[in-house]
Amino acid sequence: MAKTWKTRTQLVHEGSRRSQYGEMAEAIFMTQGFVYDSAESAEARFIKAGEDEFIYARYGNPTVRMFEDRMAAIEGTEDAFATASGMAAVSGALTSMLKAGDHVVSSRALFGSCLYILEEVLTRFGVKVTFVDGADLAAWEAACVPGTKAVFFEAMSNPTLELVDIEAVSKIAHKVGAIVVVDNVFATPIFSRAVEQGADVVVYSTTKHVDGQGRALGGVICGTRDFIRKVAEPYMKHTGGSMSPFTAWIMLNGMATMDLRCRAMAETAAKIATALEGDARLANVIYPGLYSHPQADLAARQMGTGGTMLAFDIKGGKEAAFRFMNALDIIKISNNLGDAKSIATHPATTTHQRLPDAQKTALGITPGLIRLSVGLEDADDLIADLRAGLDAI
Repeated sequence: MAKTWKTRTQLVHEGSRRSQYGEMAEAIFMTQGFVYDSAESAEARFIKAGEDEFIYARYGNPTVRMFEDRMAAIEGTEDAFATASGMAAVSGALTSMLKAGDHVVSSRALFGSCLYILEEVLTRFGVKVTFVDGADLAAWEAACVPGTKAVFFEAMSNPTLELVDIEAVSKIAHKVGAIVVVDNVFATPIFSRAVEQGADVVVYSTTKHVDGQGRALGGVICGTRDFIRKVAEPYMKHTGGSMSPFTAWIMLNGMATMDLRCRAMAETAAKIATALEGDARLANVIYPGLYSHPQADLAARQMGTGGTMLAFDIKGGKEAAFRFMNALDIIKISNNLGDAKSIATHPATTTHQRLPDAQKTALGITPGLIRLSVGLEDADDLIADLRAGLDAI
């Protein structure tokens, strides 16, 4: 029956488990361990746990399993593993499948922590990493060679909103037998069709749109049952990156309104981008839903929307950008995104601060660049706040 449910129904009901008390709301099973009927049943469960049997919270938990099942359903994968943070999902998905000598091809435009995993952590253990321009299909074709184990990219890059053609890159990767891992945070689980378009593994920071209310850190790895239970789960449960039951309960509650929130945020983002485009104080407005975006057609085909994020480059560099941010009233200065509250971020001095200036320039992270995560406030109020900030430059 669940296979016929639409997204909003899945977001409310999929994966629900009820105790003998028949509670309406999802229950929080706040326990680190589980009791067995006998020594024999304990032995049997450690040999092979059943579908609804649990051993230890680091291995699995009823509340966490509800969240995993719900995420897998809306993403269109067979299974999912919930993690303590988005970066636990990224590092877990990659590290669990890779060994010394393996080759990974990645887009160069990534969140700072993702770059750290690829540039510093994986290479430290002998994994070879090749970075390419994510929008250049010829570069992907040249870099993906026989023996390449995985490709990794953000479907929409942080913070410059550069898209990667999931379907085209997946075909290139699969020709050489590589596993396609997509970080889909900016695309959101609502607008994502990454698996349908060829991705093998999809990771999210559920801190963002899934919770979407600034309450908890979380992440999830979505993929085939074999990948999740035979590759990702053993690594995650033994290294300690599992999600807590309380966090899973928060995420489950956030999911009920996620479709409504993401669609409202994307609608407002489009209005803001349209209002800001052409402002003489801005060198550039970046929003994949604008016709001026070089990948507008790809965004429409891949996501059906421009998304909930936009960026703009303020003339006058860092000083002007800081004056703008300090003059904002409704929009808050933070480094999170996908929140009910609108958030302005200066990537060059925060999320991507550790990158050398030359690398920032290559990625389009200028001193005047502002990343805006659009929240649930009234669009006209946000536009007025942004214009007031620009007036303060």
